[in-house]
Amino acid sequence: MALYVNTNVSSLNAQRQLMGSGNQLDQAFQRLSSGFRINSAADDAAGLQISNRLSSQINGLNQGNRNANDAISMAQTAEGALDESTNILQRMRTLSIQSANGSNSDEDRGALQKEISNLQSELTRIAETTSFGGKKLLDGSFGTQQYQVGANANETIGVTIGDVSGDAIGNYSYGGEAGSTFGVNDDASAFAVNGATLYDFRVQGPDGVATVAAAATDTVTDLASKFNSSGTGVSASTEVEAKITNFAATDTGTLKIGNAGTGNTSDFDLAEYGGDLEKLAEDIGKAGYSATVNDSGDELTINATDVDGVILEAGAAGDTVQLNNQTAGTDSVANAQLVLNSKDTFSISEASVGGGVAAIFDSAETATDVGGALDDVNSIDISSYAGAQNALAVIDGAIAKIDSQRADLGAVQNRFQATIRNQSNIAENLEGAKSRIKDADFAAETAKLTQAQILQQASQTILAQANQRPQAALQLLG
Repeated sequence: MALYVNTNVSSLNAQRQLMGSGNQLDQAFQRLSSGFRINSAADDAAGLQISNRLSSQINGLNQGNRNANDAISMAQTAEGALDESTNILQRMRTLSIQSANGSNSDEDRGALQKEISNLQSELTRIAETTSFGGKKLLDGSFGTQQYQVGANANETIGVTIGDVSGDAIGNYSYGGEAGSTFGVNDDASAFAVNGATLYDFRVQGPDGVATVAAAATDTVTDLASKFNSSGTGVSASTEVEAKITNFAATDTGTLKIGNAGTGNTSDFDLAEYGGDLEKLAEDIGKAGYSATVNDSGDELTINATDVDGVILEAGAAGDTVQLNNQTAGTDSVANAQLVLNSKDTFSISEASVGGGVAAIFDSAETATDVGGALDDVNSIDISSYAGAQNALAVIDGAIAKIDSQRADLGAVQNRFQATIRNQSNIAENLEGAKSRIKDADFAAETAKLTQAQILQQASQTILAQANQRPQAALQLLG
């Protein structure tokens, strides 16, 4: 075997092995101290890229969940304020019903209106001051806000909150015209849609859009029923006000209130009353309709809802009794008006040629579309009987509007909760995936550490021996 002094191959080999075991030892120390298998791109370039993409997604999902929790807190704040607004409206409704009672004097109703006025102010104050993190929620400035709940761009959930101030909520209504709007006055087709074979209306309400068809044989209550079943959020009712005057003791004839086309009417034989309006009013009241006699006792006012109208069928030719100042001694009709109500804006337009909107809703016969006008809560005045009655529809519309807003907020809160649950599950699985790629396996790494330490010690021992190997040449020289 050759013996070299200038080049100690054994020593070089031992040094190389020592350096390799040292690198393994360094890597084991680094992984065990950091807990990561990948500490630099040199460890696993592809794994580093994948784990970083997963980290971005995980961080985005976690922040999105925090954003969603903030949105839930905001919605809860808004709904809490709306709950108190509902309580205020319920109190206003109770006061309106109290004011509508006939036992109240003008002074009593004035006292009730004082509380109404304060409640109106508080309702608006709540809307103007309720805020979350400095952002007003209920005064109409919120509009629609997008909440970033996902890990990527445009993964948002929109939240919309409208204006619930006292001057922005109430009942949207439209009252149809009386007179010739609904048909003729002298036969069984009274109150029928006048002179048309078919009218189609396009109804656009807060809950949807639908087409309502009115046939020539429909009465005003038939048409109201069709609007109510349209599913648009626009409700319909009928109202009629009829005045009986010049009622003499010798007058005959029949007063009918109800739905003449179906024969479902309340009939009053005038000959039985001998010109006594008070007794007639009493019997009309027993039939379920409002009837009042003026202070002078010469005029009876009938107010009825959900009827086609009032008919006065003539008796003798010499009768003087009149219905709404129509010609005495002839059949007379007071047609009911179609009244539309909704919690939010609505419109009715012509769905087909024929002038339906003009013929049914506009006495001037020029309109091609009509819409609801807002009677707001701030305009409520229950200091009179009529005002107290009108207040109920306004308050009911306002309560419905707030209930709808609260339902939206409740639904979006549940949606945020579902988003949080889903994204938490996704983030958990992604964390597991990232861990399998990037985290160090301590069992494997400690085994490698032990192996590297043993190799390091063995390499050091061998290197020491290899470094002594050239000294054998001295023995040859001696």
